[in-house]
Amino acid sequence: MPAAARVDPKDFFSPEEWAPLTARSNWKGLALVAHAWGVILLAAAAGTLVPWLIPLSVMVIGTRQLGLAILMHEAAHGGLHPNRRLNDFLGHWLCAVPLGASLNTYRPYHLTHHKFAQQPEDPDLVLSAPFPVTRASLRRKIVRDLTGQTFFRQRIAPLFAKSGAAPSEDLPEGAVITAQTRARTLLAFLALNAAAILVLSLLGLWWAWFAFWLLPLATWFPLVTRLRNIAEHAVTPDPNDPLRHARTTRANWLERAFIAPYWVNFHCEHHMFMYLPCWSLPKAHRLLGEKGVWPRMEVREGYWEVLRAASSMRS
Repeated sequence: MPAAARVDPKDFFSPEEWAPLTARSNWKGLALVAHAWGVILLAAAAGTLVPWLIPLSVMVIGTRQLGLAILMHEAAHGGLHPNRRLNDFLGHWLCAVPLGASLNTYRPYHLTHHKFAQQPEDPDLVLSAPFPVTRASLRRKIVRDLTGQTFFRQRIAPLFAKSGAAPSEDLPEGAVITAQTRARTLLAFLALNAAAILVLSLLGLWWAWFAFWLLPLATWFPLVTRLRNIAEHAVTPDPNDPLRHARTTRANWLERAFIAPYWVNFHCEHHMFMYLPCWSLPKAHRLLGEKGVWPRMEVREGYWEVLRAASSMRS
């Protein structure tokens, strides 16, 4: 099958508009990584000092764990920093490894997704093809996410798989990786997290890693990852239209705080212009609106509207 249809930026933007949109930054990617970790640490500190805030801390941290996955995704496109080595270091060691992922594994897989978006060769098609589902089915998926069942199936069960390769939906999409690569990724994840447990234990806070890292990773992170995947490609109108095979979901401040960090909701623009840095996507969306392009695009108002469309099948 041919690759997914593309758009030409010159059809939408003048050279004067396009140049600042594509400009890489020496500090913005660094600031976003620092912001993600800063929010995680502040939320953990708040939950430690005020225990009744722990449920809120879990939600905040789980969303920023998704934020780290999004920044890994940004690094896969070379957008975190113009220096390739620093870009890859940030994306791998500060974003991917703490979550049990590998930038080197994720990048070729994800670029294949872009090349064949919503086509039969798209490795992410398995995530969107089942939709729409019934509301009961969607509720069951959400319950599995929030109770750690999804985490166990995706993260723990593959460790005991006998085959040399196993499907993984670690973040934020699935991939097939060899046993050797999986072992190497797991070793880096365990070493980094063991160091965190050791430091916290020396501070008398051995339990904090379980409450403020493992618990969000096993509950809220799978849920918001699922919501992200549904919003991006599920029940999109036309797999052959580059303006309608991915969705932009306009997110309010609450959704940005708890579901869609770092402009991940502007997914239609991301597929139209895949090498735009993530911080340029809101401006690209605004410019496209000024040019009258929005009616041609797949755009929804909020995640609730998307979930209603994705769970529209009768029981």
